Amino acid sequence: MPKSYAIGIDLGTTYSCVAVYNQYSIIDIVPSDLGNTTPSYVAFTANGRLVGESAKAQATLNPNNTVFDAKRLIGRRFEELEEELKHFPFTVVNKGGVPKIEVEEDGQIKTFSPEEISAIILGKMKDIAETYLECEVKNAVITVPAFFSDSARQATKNAGIIAGLNVLRIINEPTAAAIAYGLDKKSVGEKNVLIFDLGGGTFDVSVLSIDDGIFEVKATCGDTRLGGEDFDNLLVKRFIEMFKQKYNKDLKRDKGALTLLRKSCEKAKRILSSELVATVAVEVDGADLEGTISRTEFESLCEPLFEKTLVPVEQALADAGLDSSEIADIVIVGGSTRIPRIRTILSDYFGGKQLNCSINPDEAIAYGAAVQASVLNGDQVVAHQDMLLLDVCPISLGIATAGGQMTTLIKRNTTIPTSEMKVFSTTVDGQTTVLVQVYEGESTLVRENSLLGRFQLSGFPAAPARVPQIEVTFEVDANGILKVSAVERNSGKGSAITIQSPDSYRLTPADVERMSSEAEVKRQQDKRFGEKRKAETQLRCCLDQFRQTIDSCQLPSKDRIAIANILDDTTQWLESSSAEVEVEELVQRQRDVELHCQPIIAKHFEVSEKASAPDLNDTEDVHQSGLTIEELSDEEEEM
Repeated sequence: MPKSYAIGIDLGTTYSCVAVYNQYSIIDIVPSDLGNTTPSYVAFTANGRLVGESAKAQATLNPNNTVFDAKRLIGRRFEELEEELKHFPFTVVNKGGVPKIEVEEDGQIKTFSPEEISAIILGKMKDIAETYLECEVKNAVITVPAFFSDSARQATKNAGIIAGLNVLRIINEPTAAAIAYGLDKKSVGEKNVLIFDLGGGTFDVSVLSIDDGIFEVKATCGDTRLGGEDFDNLLVKRFIEMFKQKYNKDLKRDKGALTLLRKSCEKAKRILSSELVATVAVEVDGADLEGTISRTEFESLCEPLFEKTLVPVEQALADAGLDSSEIADIVIVGGSTRIPRIRTILSDYFGGKQLNCSINPDEAIAYGAAVQASVLNGDQVVAHQDMLLLDVCPISLGIATAGGQMTTLIKRNTTIPTSEMKVFSTTVDGQTTVLVQVYEGESTLVRENSLLGRFQLSGFPAAPARVPQIEVTFEVDANGILKVSAVERNSGKGSAITIQSPDSYRLTPADVERMSSEAEVKRQQDKRFGEKRKAETQLRCCLDQFRQTIDSCQLPSKDRIAIANILDDTTQWLESSSAEVEVEELVQRQRDVELHCQPIIAKHFEVSEKASAPDLNDTEDVHQSGLTIEELSDEEEEM
């Protein structure tokens, strides 16, 4: 048995999944309430926070306070979210350039960062694992899209910390899927594999070489704004127009109806993967709105997006220096790869090559993350102990130099962890301070790339331009997170940061610590609320059972009245004090009810049993009841 458990979490845009290396030396996909995946939904209700299936189920009735797709917001600026905001029924506000989600909780309007929403989902996955394993879990490996920016990676790691997890590693989703695939595909010699990962909200392509337990990522590419929900959005738009024309109903004005329509469109999309026609139906203001769509119509509607998935495939192959014919296997993961047209497009690109569907597209990423978690946790897993994972930096990293140019220090698809140093100098005579501005992107112009952060190096001696020698070092760790340092050689003056933006674009360590403390307090409150709700439910069930018992058996009038009074008094107490009552009081009330009612009923059954029991002194009755004995013959004894 491992000294402590480490879990792998696939934090998905639409669904999340958790897996663990268990005490039986196998990787388990941990079941949730209604299956092996959990909807990435968080709802704020009068009865506390709901996460997963329960949150998604009430979204139609509570659209303003039910949050989904937080993964599409994490690590991004508000100005980048114009398209996403069109599809959210909840409110996203701009706080200093950062998107914050606005909901009502405990009678107050509160704002939450995408990290905090993701932390609530990660906390749910942690709870699911702890319930399954019957012990506390701290260590975790969390997956992210391969093309996630440095900002989004750091934000995801922060979400894990806020959730009370020790994040052992952030790994790329297609790499995790490759682990799940590769461990079962023992082959002689190196082979190249392409992982095509199309999920609910993001899309990644990675090219790896797998050779005797060594997983080396050659190249990765993708689109963090392409996934199954974009296909849903096209369906939603189509049926809004259809229902307006057919029924004269404008669903855009009704958030609840829109949420219901989105659920129906998602269901229709899934049906069209196996059927030729699907129905979309919603009820609005007592009117039933209904329409159909064929698979051909759906494919025509989404064809531009389907074709768009080939762009990262071509780029990843080019970056890896490989031809399509050099790919031994094309492994598809992510729920959206079930769409037949996507499979056809991908297979055709590779000359009709059969796609590998041997791993569960919904569970593979969590499985691979759990394998990596077991390795980092030091578990003695024979099948995993020789595994070596070599991932890459997905986006080029550099600094701004004179003329608005970007000088790249670490090129995309460089194997990580890695570090690179370059020497720079001043541009003005007498300069004693330089501003180091860090960017990511592929353009030579910084204005076309993304600013990650900036810091000043000050206090070195004044000198003519181009005389000071300033060493700038970039270090990318195994999580893909960047640290930048700068030092002036002559004076030894230096400065370093793990990239944090000065404009509150990201959470500071103090923010993370504060949110972690607040989240722990809320988790304890939610836990207490859950325990109270469970205790109250058990008490109500107890009262109902006793009522059914006295209704079904012939109790003396005196006993019946005595029990009925106890049940009525307890019900009245429960109804009048339910909001203020504590768990311990509920448990004690149930004990009191059982203590007073059970002996009365038991006494009745004892009397009934005595009345119906045979009289052992009555020879005839005993004989008829079959309770007499007689000697066996020799033949019978030998049988």
